[in-house]
Amino acid sequence: MAHGDREKSGASDFIGVSRGMQEIFALIRKVGPRDSTVLIRGESGTGKERVARAVHEHSPRRDKPFVPVDCTALSDSLFESQMFGHEKGSFTGAHKNTLGFIRAAEGGTLFIDELGELSLGNQAKLLRFLQESSVTPVGSVRPTPVDVRVITATHRDLAAMIDKDEFRLDLYYRLNVVEVSLPPLRDRREDIPALVEMCMQRLARLYHEPGRSISDEAIGALCAWDWRGNVRELINAVERAFVLSPHAEIGIEDLPARLRRRHTPGRVVARPDQPVVQPLERMERQLVLNALHATQGHQGQAARLIQVERRKFYRMVKRHRLEAHTRS
Repeated sequence: MAHGDREKSGASDFIGVSRGMQEIFALIRKVGPRDSTVLIRGESGTGKERVARAVHEHSPRRDKPFVPVDCTALSDSLFESQMFGHEKGSFTGAHKNTLGFIRAAEGGTLFIDELGELSLGNQAKLLRFLQESSVTPVGSVRPTPVDVRVITATHRDLAAMIDKDEFRLDLYYRLNVVEVSLPPLRDRREDIPALVEMCMQRLARLYHEPGRSISDEAIGALCAWDWRGNVRELINAVERAFVLSPHAEIGIEDLPARLRRRHTPGRVVARPDQPVVQPLERMERQLVLNALHATQGHQGQAARLIQVERRKFYRMVKRHRLEAHTRS
């Protein structure tokens, strides 16, 4: 199984060997040490918070708080109190002073998730904080300076929302200094084996059980599925199989029923009298990948295994961007 490239971010399942993920890792390493605001875009389940944590861990603020805020959970009427804090007695039920999310992140990183769910009124309040680098708690008249880095994320099309007057253009430009676009899992299927391996190792530790393997047929089914829920859905499917399977090797019969269907989107399925036909390039890549897995990434041994000259094998590894599967 592939080990893949893994960001040293504390986000243990933020891994990938695909070109798209390699580019994102490189971008994180560049933007992390700066204080630029970052806007992360991607479908639900692609790992937007994990990218934000990785940026934080690559910054000088890594030892300070990382405070995530889910805009879908914010009360519109209590937005200022939740974000800016409040003074004791400022409203009914305000029994003590509170910091609010922004001041709780002092010196560190504030991660605002599902940004597109904010009302226009609350967008204006957020913009004022960004412009002034200060907050005024509810019940107070004195602004309090704050030092936080802001990272935001959304699965919505903010440009389309701007055209519909649903999102402020000035706030968009304030937040979108560096944009990170996360690809959906269906566009980086080569990362699936490494994600599956990571998930099974984590589950074995969690349940204090021996590690398990997974059959090639099961991996094929996982790689063929389109994963509308992205990495989150994949991890859920693997955990279900791990928990319910009585076998040391997880097979295709242990996967959810929807993955076991013979005709899944984008999958070529053979009839009993008809072999699977795949593009030559894809077959060569899989051959090289299998050889690397069988030799724990030793390129010389892998070349001998598939009976090709070593230099040619090196070129094949480079052409298919499989360097992450080789020994360093």
